[in-house]
Amino acid sequence: MLAPTHSRRFATAVLLAAGAAAVAGVTGAIIGPGFGSAPLRVGAISSAPIGATSNPIPALQSAGLWLSGVPGGPQALRGRVVVVNFWTYSCINSLRALPYLRTWNERYGSKGLTVVGVHAPEFQFEHDPAKVRLAARQLGVSYPNLQDNNYAVWQQFSNEGWPGFYFIDAQGRMRGYRVGEGKYAEAEQFIRELLTEAGQDLSTVETAPIIGTGIEAEADWAHLRSPESYVSYGKGEGFSSPGGFSPDASRDYGPASELMLNRWDLSGSWTVGREFTTLDQSGGSIRFRFQARDMHLVLGGAADGEPIRFRVTIDGSAPGNDHGADVDADGWGAVKEDRLYQLVRQSDEIVDRTVTIEFARPEVRAYAFTFG
Repeated sequence: MLAPTHSRRFATAVLLAAGAAAVAGVTGAIIGPGFGSAPLRVGAISSAPIGATSNPIPALQSAGLWLSGVPGGPQALRGRVVVVNFWTYSCINSLRALPYLRTWNERYGSKGLTVVGVHAPEFQFEHDPAKVRLAARQLGVSYPNLQDNNYAVWQQFSNEGWPGFYFIDAQGRMRGYRVGEGKYAEAEQFIRELLTEAGQDLSTVETAPIIGTGIEAEADWAHLRSPESYVSYGKGEGFSSPGGFSPDASRDYGPASELMLNRWDLSGSWTVGREFTTLDQSGGSIRFRFQARDMHLVLGGAADGEPIRFRVTIDGSAPGNDHGADVDADGWGAVKEDRLYQLVRQSDEIVDRTVTIEFARPEVRAYAFTFG
């Protein structure tokens, strides 16, 4: 997804215009800048964005809050090949990139590579360093990671979205950039070229395929027909409850008489806000009609920290084998932390489905649906 500070977003919506043939638009363009006398393959890595700093290592060294630091301090980045990843922990596009980043860190850490995560939050709850540290531990992000709440590093790098990747050589020069998912084998080959250029012998380092599992599994691009959809009036589209939004006011909402593909509605008492929508009374529900293998929903919990139970049904029935990682076969789950929850992973034919999520108590916050 591209950042909300930009006019465009990296979202699965591009698939809607061009169908499965639009996968290249989703996974991001990578265009070769070349280095030395041997240009990279077209379709591999692009040159840095216009306006990006020419001194990326000092930009990282001067960053504010390091959630987990570089061994030896940020100054130890000098002389190493560095991959900088802009991410945010509730973004499915960022999560699906993690298996590659973790593996690169493990494969090449002893060969002069350092992976640095720059956590640039999309939602307000992602500004909390404690929540980001917890998410990083749960996601196995053990490489250095810094918090970029004010987008200071983002702006110095002229980054354009999540996930963003910058490739810095051992001389501290920015050598490549890409935004979006995909082309990971080409990215790894580029890392190997930078390490070899720095004098590293990689003859014993194998490049076995990297396969994401669970929520980090690659999207089923061929069947993806639903875009990221915000549950708010600030950026929300496709809302179908009669009467539309009543911004920032508690109101009883009712379901649409017919829910079309990529439309959603509310039932019960809700307050629709600019960034999220909050349930005001127990028993409220959200419906969404989608077509994708996976459905996710970013949710926030109650102020008292107690879990909020919810139940997911697909076309009115328990999900069974189509349940996501955060619900059981009967559809039950609980909001325990502010994060992305996987509600559905379809195991059979992928067609239009209507998912209903009913919540057992108020104060739950719903932010955005994403798909895969």
